[in-house]
Amino acid sequence: MEKKIEAVIFQGRWLLAPFFIGLFVAIIILLIKFTKSLYLMVLTAFTASSEETIINILTLVDTALLAGLLLIIIFSGYENFVSKLDIDDHEDRPSWMGKVGFSGLKQKLIGAIVAISAVELLKLFIHAEALTEAQIFWKIMVHLTFVISGVLFALTDYIVEKAKSH
Repeated sequence: MEKKIEAVIFQGRWLLAPFFIGLFVAIIILLIKFTKSLYLMVLTAFTASSEETIINILTLVDTALLAGLLLIIIFSGYENFVSKLDIDDHEDRPSWMGKVGFSGLKQKLIGAIVAISAVELLKLFIHAEALTEAQIFWKIMVHLTFVISGVLFALTDYIVEKAKSH
């Protein structure tokens, strides 16, 4: 009976696969949004102000960072929780694939979130006059929370690794 329960639980890992497929669909949606933004930016290249152009470029960077973050989550999550990807000999296989554990995934995730937050903060400062001081303050606080969380995650991982080596 125990073996059957363990087999069912082990096979249950496949319940996560639809989540990763959904994230892949989200990347396709981001690609559509990216393409639309790029197209509109090209159309207005000669008429847009410098600030509008910078915001549009930062939006493209933000979208690309988010797509990369989703890809990291898909690859790492699938390999860590569902099944190994059978692409070992492919020349384009990312060097980190198969080597990123939960701790590494956490670091990559928080790093990408901090980068996305920084881009959003840059976009905010271009139109800072449209916001109140309180709104700007809280947006900076949210960004700093992400940064501090990243540092604390890294510190926690460092302490755990040090404890393991002793």
